[in-house]
Amino acid sequence: MWRNVGSAAVVKVAVMGITGLIGLVTSRMIIQSYGIEAYAQYGLLASLPTLLPFADLGLAAVVINAVAESDDPRRDPKMRRALVSTVRLLLTASAVVVAVAFLLTLLDAWPVILGDGLLPGGNVVAGICLALFGISLPLTLGPRILIGLGRNTTQIATQVITAPLIFVLIGACVLFGVPADQYLAVSAYLASTVVAAIALAIAARLISPQLGILVREVVQPRKAPGVPVVNMAWPMLVQLLALPVAMQTGRILVSHLGGVSELAAYNLGYQIFGIALQTISAAGVALWPIFARARAAGRVESPWVPTFWFLGGGLVIAGGMAVISPWLASVISDGQIDLPWALITAFVVFVALQSAKYPVGMYMTDLAGLRFQVLPTIVMIPIALGGSWLLIPVLGAAGNLIAVSFAVAICQVVPNLVYVRLDVRRRRLDMADSEPVVQ
Repeated sequence: MWRNVGSAAVVKVAVMGITGLIGLVTSRMIIQSYGIEAYAQYGLLASLPTLLPFADLGLAAVVINAVAESDDPRRDPKMRRALVSTVRLLLTASAVVVAVAFLLTLLDAWPVILGDGLLPGGNVVAGICLALFGISLPLTLGPRILIGLGRNTTQIATQVITAPLIFVLIGACVLFGVPADQYLAVSAYLASTVVAAIALAIAARLISPQLGILVREVVQPRKAPGVPVVNMAWPMLVQLLALPVAMQTGRILVSHLGGVSELAAYNLGYQIFGIALQTISAAGVALWPIFARARAAGRVESPWVPTFWFLGGGLVIAGGMAVISPWLASVISDGQIDLPWALITAFVVFVALQSAKYPVGMYMTDLAGLRFQVLPTIVMIPIALGGSWLLIPVLGAAGNLIAVSFAVAICQVVPNLVYVRLDVRRRRLDMADSEPVVQ
């Protein structure tokens, strides 16, 4: 467990060190060349995927569990049937997202949805970004397969090219004087598509010839019927529908209630503390296949020790980022954006809570655990949105993080810890009762 988690964290830190540095240079280049308004829109549009994790219909749980529980991923027909069903649904979801992008653009609805952070004429750009996101959805199969195989470090390593690609695309616009202030966010979607394609190519090689057979079977539903995946996907889908509304609407709420300057500070704060959040996320996801394999083998892997380590690690990383964040903000923005200490403190608390919830959340990736999380996740929505609506006008961007952190604490951290405590005890008692008695 610790080898997988540690390697994922180390690789993620290395990747984030490279991508973070390049990203900070890119942000400074955007602010200096195109202005704070262009930077605010760039962050607003580039964050759209965080509002749409449900676009994969919760099928990540199906793929990761199917691959992790397989004894022979290269030949397992049950695993391949699960992947075939997943790809068919992802292709449908892709078509729907592209159609929605076209419709919202046609209706000129993006300014209403995204608020004042969208520049005049940004309606078409938002539509392009969403369409590119939709087109890349089937490619997300690759990273999920790698996680299920226990190759999370490989999946993380592929992300190292994202920031350089964005830097090259935006840098070329600056170098050649292209007035691309409206279209800067498109570079983020193009880079993400390339990275997902690379991950899929690596996954295809690792489970060869499964994906080659899968491509032929996807278009032959009668000859190659899939397997039911909705029972595992629906609780994941409900959470993926609710979590973005509760946790990832901050930029939109700040755009509407706080204005451009608060939105720019929020974007910059997320960029800085995102290094901590993504490192913890990468290390946490490495636990998923470990718990899945333990369940398949009839073993009980407790998440208690990892929870304490993750909480401590999250506080250390976030605390370090808090110390250097005022200096980083000044360097990145060329002194044009200040991060208030209320916002910095709110980020530290948010990172700590996210850290504490990861190990128990990865333990709860079986059907019963996923179902348990549905109701508390839905309850998060009114708490986070209502709190943000009240606090942002008073505290600025920090108000959103305070409201979201409170919602995470009472709707995710506390109930999940209680569930895991009871579940681990129940499973250990069941195992003890099932052991044969030696005469």
